[in-house]
Amino acid sequence: MKKQQPQISEDKILEASWELLGEEGIQKFSMRRLADRLGIQAPSIYWYFKSKQNLYQRLANQISKIILEDFNSEGNWKEQLEELAITIRSVLSRYPCSTQLMMMTLPHEPDMIRFTNRMLLCVESTPLEQEQKLQAVLTLTNYVFYFVLDDYQHQRNITVMLEDEGVAPGGQMNELLDSMTEAEAGLFRGMYKSGLFEVMGTDQAFEFGLKLILMGIEQVIKEHEK
Repeated sequence: MKKQQPQISEDKILEASWELLGEEGIQKFSMRRLADRLGIQAPSIYWYFKSKQNLYQRLANQISKIILEDFNSEGNWKEQLEELAITIRSVLSRYPCSTQLMMMTLPHEPDMIRFTNRMLLCVESTPLEQEQKLQAVLTLTNYVFYFVLDDYQHQRNITVMLEDEGVAPGGQMNELLDSMTEAEAGLFRGMYKSGLFEVMGTDQAFEFGLKLILMGIEQVIKEHEK
């Protein structure tokens, strides 16, 4: 009896892609590994996606659509940007490697364009120049992207060190800092040993950085209104 081929679809490929990204990260992601996950030959995927980059585009488009669905804010420009930043962070944190995908792709998909347009609408009522409006939303989204990416990479680095060396990096870091002079590492050592670096990646840290950006945009708007 001839073995029946697994039934695949675009949605199943996307679903399997997220699973693979979550398990192995984007560095190890390949169409061959994806095909193995689906139980098919790699060429079968190319019926749906002409290249890995094309697949990445569709995954990023999917993220953009979810952000748009989750984002619900009326309010003034500041309230909208704040809610948008919180929504982007929430969605990116739920989907492994989604930040990298957003940064590795171009807004050449329908929902990616809608997402960019919605961001611009947040500041459309302000007196900023068009170029400044674009720069404002790009600065905000880049902050969120790098915040999520930094936290993701930090957690992966800790996992790798535990797997490779069997110990957490904290002990080695303390030894290194203790071997350095006050002039070389005094301020850094004080902050590290008092636990300030543990705040990195937390809601508190995110909200503070977001506040700085929003206050900066607000200051530029006030200068325009003078």
